[in-house]
Amino acid sequence: MPTYRLDLGYDGTGFRGYARQDGQHTIQGELEIALDMILGALPPTSVAGRTDAGVHARGQVVSFDVEGEIDVPRLARSLNGILGPEIAVSAVTEVEDGFNARFSATYRRYRYLMSTSPAGDPLTRHQVWHVGRSLDFGALQAVAAAVVGEHDFSAFCRSVAGKSNVRLVDEARWDSGGDLLTFWIQANAFCHQMVRSLVGLAYDVGRGFTDIESISEIIGTGDRSRVITVAPPHGLTLWEVGYGPAMPGPV
Repeated sequence: MPTYRLDLGYDGTGFRGYARQDGQHTIQGELEIALDMILGALPPTSVAGRTDAGVHARGQVVSFDVEGEIDVPRLARSLNGILGPEIAVSAVTEVEDGFNARFSATYRRYRYLMSTSPAGDPLTRHQVWHVGRSLDFGALQAVAAAVVGEHDFSAFCRSVAGKSNVRLVDEARWDSGGDLLTFWIQANAFCHQMVRSLVGLAYDVGRGFTDIESISEIIGTGDRSRVITVAPPHGLTLWEVGYGPAMPGPV
């Protein structure tokens, strides 16, 4: 049975996240409706990362198995005709047997945008968290540096009974472009709300609300109550999913 890979991006503003939910407008729900219409049957799908409500994606990956050969160019055109403009499929490819968008992935990379400008920008309000105040950029970088490596990220996640929150972070850093601050983070996997909680802690340390000396202690204790702020979802984008050796992040 052939396996196919979809590469897609989406504006998550009007969706209740990726995962299908009864009675809710979701990315998976819309995608599977479109696949059913085009293929005449609904194949089970696997996704690289289940993004939350309001979170965007540039490099999301979905895979599915289906009986028979598919006209790949036609499938891509048809999906975009049905799903656009909020969801766009950039590529449809037949891949090797055993490929799974979730379990074959070796790393995920996220980007978070934060603005310190005194006035917000109406044109970017769905992609940028406008905090409207100056932050200590060195403190932001200290938070990023502290999370690189393998740690138990329970302090930053909504824990699920019986599941580990240990993750390996390959890279974490902030870039400054004037009033626009960009957080890049790459890891083998992420637990629920991990990136938004890390950004929230960086914000609290950057504004002097949380002591910079407490970063390692917060990570070590795994105490969720120590992370006060969770950054809003609209600043977050699933940037890339990798299926080989971990690659360096954007420069």
